[in-house]
Order: sequence, then C-alpha cells, then structure tokens
Amino acid sequence: MFHVVQYRPLRLITQTSLSSMCLKLMLSRPVAFAQIWKSWFSSHSLVGNKNIILMGPPGAGKTTVGRIVGQKLDCPVIDIDDDVLETTWNMSVSEKLQDVGNEQFLEEEGKALLKFSASGSVISLTGSNPMHSAGMQHMKKNGIVVYLDVPTTAIMNRLKSMKVDRIVGQCPGISLKDILQFRKQFYKRWYDIRVLCGGDIAAEVVAEKVLDAVKRYQNSELETFVSTRSSRCGRSMEKDSRKYFSDVVTEGLAPDGGLFVPERGLPKFTAGEWQSLIEATYIERAQVILERCIHPADIPASNLAEMIGTAYGENFTCSKIAPVRHLAGNQFLLELFHGPTASFKDFALQMVPHIFAYCIPRSCNYLVLVATSGDTGSAVLDGFSHLHDTDKQRIAVINFFPEDGVSPIQKSQMIGCQKENAWSVGVKSDFDFCQTAVKQIFTNSDYTGFLTVEYGTALAAANSINWARLLPQTVYHASAYLDLVHQGIISFGSPVDVCIPTGNFGNILAALYAKMMGIPIRKCICASNENNVLTDFIRTGVYDLRGRKVIPTFSPAVDILKSSNLERYLHLIANEDGQLVTQLYNQLENQGHFQLRKDLLDKLQQDLVAGWCSEEDCLAAIHSVYNTTGYILDTHTAVAKVVADRLQDRTCPIIISSTAHYSKFAPAILRALRIAEINQNPLSQLHLLSSYSPLPPVHWGLLETLKKKGNEDHQVCAADMSMLMSHIETLIQNHFM
Repeated sequence: MFHVVQYRPLRLITQTSLSSMCLKLMLSRPVAFAQIWKSWFSSHSLVGNKNIILMGPPGAGKTTVGRIVGQKLDCPVIDIDDDVLETTWNMSVSEKLQDVGNEQFLEEEGKALLKFSASGSVISLTGSNPMHSAGMQHMKKNGIVVYLDVPTTAIMNRLKSMKVDRIVGQCPGISLKDILQFRKQFYKRWYDIRVLCGGDIAAEVVAEKVLDAVKRYQNSELETFVSTRSSRCGRSMEKDSRKYFSDVVTEGLAPDGGLFVPERGLPKFTAGEWQSLIEATYIERAQVILERCIHPADIPASNLAEMIGTAYGENFTCSKIAPVRHLAGNQFLLELFHGPTASFKDFALQMVPHIFAYCIPRSCNYLVLVATSGDTGSAVLDGFSHLHDTDKQRIAVINFFPEDGVSPIQKSQMIGCQKENAWSVGVKSDFDFCQTAVKQIFTNSDYTGFLTVEYGTALAAANSINWARLLPQTVYHASAYLDLVHQGIISFGSPVDVCIPTGNFGNILAALYAKMMGIPIRKCICASNENNVLTDFIRTGVYDLRGRKVIPTFSPAVDILKSSNLERYLHLIANEDGQLVTQLYNQLENQGHFQLRKDLLDKLQQDLVAGWCSEEDCLAAIHSVYNTTGYILDTHTAVAKVVADRLQDRTCPIIISSTAHYSKFAPAILRALRIAEINQNPLSQLHLLSSYSPLPPVHWGLLETLKKKGNEDHQVCAADMSMLMSHIETLIQNHFM
C-alpha cells in the first residue's frame, strides 16, 4: 500500500487516513496534494515548499536517513521504492527487475518519477533513479538533491551484510564494484549538496549532516569575506558591503590594501570524512574539499566539477596529479610539477581562469595583472590561454617579471606562453618591485577608475593575493597525507611534518589551512634560500627589511623579501585583529620593520619552524641525492631537502614539497651534477639532461615550449610606475578597443 511515513504527533489526521489520501492525491492529483501541504509545511520546514531529495548508491542509508530527517523536520517522508514504485507496479522492485530486465526497468522507473509530484517532503530515491535523465530533471524542479556519498568499499560491505544479490545493471562479467563506480557519474551530475558518509557512521549523524548541509545551501549570507585590515566594528557597520567568494575572485585585493579571508574561517572536516576520501582520486578529493569552501550560490557543484575536470584532466602528465614518492628514510616528495608549465603554480592556475570567467560580470572587460618571481607567469599565461574564445575576448593578462631575475628557461617559457590575450613584460628590477607596483596600481582608485570609464576595463589579480589562487593549493597538501595513509605508511591520525620552499608564503599557508581543516600536520617547516627574512622572522618575531636587498640565487621563485601571504597568517593568529595587522604593515611600509608581541610569536612557533640553505649546500644536495637515488631535485626542492635534514626530528614522516621540475633550472642542475661544459642554449641543456636518463624524465611541456619558433619577442619596461601604467593602457587599447 502507498503511504507517507509521517513522524509527528497524530494531532491532525491519522496515519491510515493520511496514507489513503496521499495515495490518491500524489499519483492522480499532485497539485492538490501540494496545496494541502503548502500552508502547513511552509511554516515548519527548513526549505519551505521544496523537497529534500536524498540520492546515493544502494545501501547508502537513504531510507533510514530520510525517516530521521523527516522526523526532525516534522514533515512527510516518501520512499520511492516502497511508496511509489511498488504501489504503481503492484509487485516488489526485485520482481519487476527480474521480470523486465535492466534497460526496461530503468525506463519504467523513470516514467513513474515523471508522474510523481510532492511538496515539502523528504524523498528517498532509489539507487538507479539518477540514471534516468528526464525523471531527475522533473524531480529537481522542486527539490534540493542531497548526495549521500559513501565509499565504495563500505557500500559493498553493507550490501553483502544485507544479502542483496541483484541490483540494476548486474549481469555476468560485470562486478558489483564496477556497477557502483559506473553510477557515480550520474550521482555527480544531479546533486546540489554532497554529504560525506564514512563506512560506520550512524544514520542519526548522517541526518544531522544533511540538515546542516541544507541550512548552508539555503543561507549563502553566512559565507562572507573580510579584509585582513578591517576592524570588527567596521564590519558590523558595513552590512551592505559584504563580500562573497565571487566578489573576492573578481576584486583580488581589498580596497584598504589588505587581503581577503573567509570571515568565519575554513570548514572543518571530521576524521571520518577525511577517511572516506582515502580511496578517492585527486580530482574527487578536490571536488569534495572545494565544494565545502565555495558556496554553491557562487559556483554550483556541477559547474565546479566541470572546472576541476578541465583543470586536472589532460593537462597533467601523471594520472595521480600530485603523486607522493618515497625519497629516503622518513622523507617523501610531493611532486607538484606534472602540470603543463612544470611547477606547483599549475594547480591553482589551471583552475583560476575558469573560476574567474564564471564569476565576473559579462558587462565589463577584465585585465588580469600578475607579478611573478618565475613560475607564476607561465602558469597564468597558459591557464588563461585555455579559456573559451568568447572569454578570451573579454579577459586578457599582463605578466610582469624581473627581466634579469629569472632562469633562462623560465624566461623562454614565459615568452613562449604568450597568446592573443596574454603578454609578458620584463621589468628592469626585482620581484619585490613588480609585486609592490601591482599592489599600488590596484589601490590607485583614480587610475583604476580611469580605466573603467575610458576603456570599460576593470583590473583583477591572479597572484596568490587572490583568494582563488590560494584555495586549490590546500587540496594537494591534504591529498598527500591521504596518499600516505592509502599506501600504508601511516594510519589516519598519525602526524606528519611538511617542509616547503617558501618565498611569498602562499604554499606554506595552504598547508596551514589544510591543518586547520583537520589534516594531522604537526609542524610546517619554512625553507628559505639566502633571502632568509622569513627564517629570521619565524625564529625571532622581527620582520626586518632594513638594509636588505634581494640576492639572486639558483632558486629564484623564493628570491622574495616581502611575503604577501604572511599577512593572512598574522591575521589568523591575531584572532582576526585587523587593526593590529594594519599597524604592523604600516610600520613595515614606513619604517621597514615590525615586531610581533610575544604571545603571537608563541602561537606562530607552535605551527612553524624555519631554516635556510646556502647556494653551495643547495647544489651539494642535488648532487648527493642523484648519486644515491638517481633522482634529480630541482633547486627549490633541494633548498627544502637541506632544511628538512637539519630540522626534522625523525619521529614522523616528513613531506617535502617538490615545487618545480628540475628542467626549469638546467644550468644549475648541470653545475650540481658537475658537468663541465654547459651549452647556453636552453633546449640543448634539456637534451643534455635527458641523455642521463634521469628520474623523473625531462618535462615534455618545457621541451615543446622551447621548440617553438619566434619566442624571444617581448616588451621590456623600466622600473617606473608611470611606465608600467603606460604599458597597461597600450595593451588594453590593442586588445579591447
């Protein structure tokens, strides 16, 4: 008999009469049923007249969870299997499947959905409902689809204990695991909200997670961003100027010169939620983590999935995207160089252009300004070159880099990555000048206003000052830990240390964010080269730029003195005291130094330790590792290796971030390997390295870029603000006008 399971005091109508009435109204007069429930449900439900639709594989617990959610919301509960299909067919679902076969079953199941309608109810779908497109489109019209995401191994164990011997799609030669994996594509297509469910999580807990997720989905106003320099008082006074994810992606830098951060912090994952991702792929992990950090009102889950699939699909040469490789002893390398431009910057910058194109208004052109110390430039240029043609017409990129402050291969790569909407400009200065100039341009309201009025063009940032740049980097730090668990190196909950070559503080900050989200990272080791201002700061609490100049080194990506993302971390440990952050950075700007209070230094040193590496030690590490393992470290990874050797206590594994491929720094590598004669041609250098059959092989993307003809043309600019602004205007006129 068709019935609605109703968990509330029987003070309105009896269960029997309700069941009879619902059977008639839902199947024959759905509109009438909706009208009966409308006035009652709108005042009692979390979602008004919309349905909460639970979706997931067989054995996910949809029916049980649905009943608990219905009880908590005091609303009707409908199980599609029991209350719709079996009532419509007058036979059990298993009998129907056996009677008509897989394909016909899916079609008839979909037809039943198309005839069904409800309002203000909790609905539990069958495991195969999502495979019928028209039926799911019909259901989504008046519902929020919640995906109960349970690990495949857990589902298989549950089905075995339930003695389920047949599901839709099962036939000789096709395993249950294959069917469950095949169905995931359909679940991912339809859901609005994902709820992670570990293997042994109680239904009551899942129900609470469903309610929390629906509340979040309904209330995007809670996920706002603030400047690191804004006061709490100012925030409460400025309700009309709230910033959401889409706003901070577009604006990049806060109007007061600070950096945007989430007002309520980052989401926390439970140990069970992390453990449910142990068997997941990198793309699946990225989807889950970023969904929790980006509200669906800004980017719906389906759009986010498309962006992630595009970013980490064919563009990466390794199927694991960010593999973890054992180096020696308790040291592991997180290889972050398998993207198209051979550095960790690809992880963010293959995604950011698609996020940016989705978030910006279509009524305006945008010019993205980038300052790079080496790797960011080519990654930005390559990323934005993959946009759709219509987006390229309204989005362009200018990349400023120190003309004589990057490696020859990095320079060739940046010039070779130029496209019709992306250009590189060499600046006769260092990275700190380039970065400071870009920040000053953003905060020059007269100039930005002029560009908007005169050319209909707004400026945007793609450096790690942009929150969208930083966010994807948290994924690979979490993924690396999960990989060690999956490989059996550690059990979940065991601590690890991470060691990261650090210049602008973005990569190490992403590791700290992963720690805040629940990854058991014990210490983050900040590795510097001879530009060791961060080492001094972490050890003493004094950030002092007086008398310092950037020293060119073999690891140019960390040849940085002003670490932009440090500001976000200071805002965090200062309990979001924007006034203190403003005071510190005003002092740095005006006097060239600042000092942390002792309580803040104590907090910082609970998270961070620091060391630095000389040029000689960097080359020696490359030589030593190659001789003992056959593996070639790049110069930045070598810096981290040296510092890790000195500072680790060997009581837990340490993950060293390998942030770039050695091919980008061929002259230094050849010198470290003690090869006497070095040809000055970058392509010849890579061919020479390749002849040693190194591990890993020479990067294919660099070889392809260097083979291109005519990649020596680029503009060069003096270290003068007015000259930089003139270049910007000229390029805007050439592209947009």
